[in-house]
Amino acid sequence: MSLRVFILAGEPSGDRLGGALMAGLHDLAPGVSFEGVGGPMMMAQGLSSQFPMDELSIMGIAEVLPKYLHLKRRIREVADAVIASKPDVLITIDAPDFSLRVAKLVKQSSSIRTVHYVAPSVWAWRPGRAKKMAKVIDHVLALLPFEPKFMQAAGMECDFVGHPVVAEPQATPTEITDFRSEFGLGDAPFVLALPGSRRSEVQKLAPVFGEALVAFQKSNPKMRVVVPAAAAVASLVRENLQDWPSDAIVVDPGDFEPETAQAHKRAAFAAADLALAASGTVSLELAAASTPMVIAYRFQWLTWRIMKAVALIDTVTLVNLVTCSRFVPECLGSECTPVKIVSALTKVADDPSDQKKAMALTMSQLGQGGEAPGLRAARAVLDRLP
Repeated sequence: MSLRVFILAGEPSGDRLGGALMAGLHDLAPGVSFEGVGGPMMMAQGLSSQFPMDELSIMGIAEVLPKYLHLKRRIREVADAVIASKPDVLITIDAPDFSLRVAKLVKQSSSIRTVHYVAPSVWAWRPGRAKKMAKVIDHVLALLPFEPKFMQAAGMECDFVGHPVVAEPQATPTEITDFRSEFGLGDAPFVLALPGSRRSEVQKLAPVFGEALVAFQKSNPKMRVVVPAAAAVASLVRENLQDWPSDAIVVDPGDFEPETAQAHKRAAFAAADLALAASGTVSLELAAASTPMVIAYRFQWLTWRIMKAVALIDTVTLVNLVTCSRFVPECLGSECTPVKIVSALTKVADDPSDQKKAMALTMSQLGQGGEAPGLRAARAVLDRLP
């Protein structure tokens, strides 16, 4: 009898994880069948999505409230589908506000095994979430090596399966040459500017990034500025460059075929001498490319005060967390000023050696050189099935 899996993702990052996990299950459990909700990468592995995944890709209270009743219906609808299907396992991927509500309803009416992919960051804030989660989740697949102990302490099985960044391709010399030629960079040094992938981030960070980069370029006149913009905010990035260095280059993925756009992004990350980036998983992409970085982020005043009050950690950058070091400078909240950013960029540019060692150690700790995370995740799911 073949394995039957109900799998659920609610956003593009989860779709990538789900696609890799499904590919691993195909390899290890031939004949596996899938039902659920996912995006193009999961559909490419044989999933017929119950409804479009982008209905669940909603960020922020203002965006969620108008669609609350619809999302509530979708939660009930998905839970009912799981219960009716009686799969061997329900796998929910990230998107905890949706995923864990589905799992709760499923557990209330069945004994279906539940697996959640991506551990909540209880090591950073709100540690009580783990015990609540343990009421509806049997098994957690963790991206970070220090997470299993937190999940296990709350009563769940947990396996570290590696972070997907370690399996992503890196730029080839040809791609770097083509990128430099396409954008007229020649052999000039350049700093990457990454002001976020959401409109609110770009609007908050573009002015301070621009002022900082103008000042940094005055001290480093040969240094160009390259902005690999996320597709969703590329036009907004262009609109906010009036006070940036006049020769800043925006790399808009919408100007190229998808494969070429991805190659240009890889090349930009690999060829850059330095990066100024918003806080987020982009720091791991930079670490994978061994590009030294400064992380900067602005929050609303009240949000920042609350975060400082409840946070259990003193850094938001995974390179620092994984290596128990602080070699990636952070300019956060009230410290996110042009003066602070220029100082941090200058310090890293002068001697990036310690940070480069920390980045290499991070990649090793996250599973680089070992079995692909998707395959490890699939093996962990199968090994713990009753």
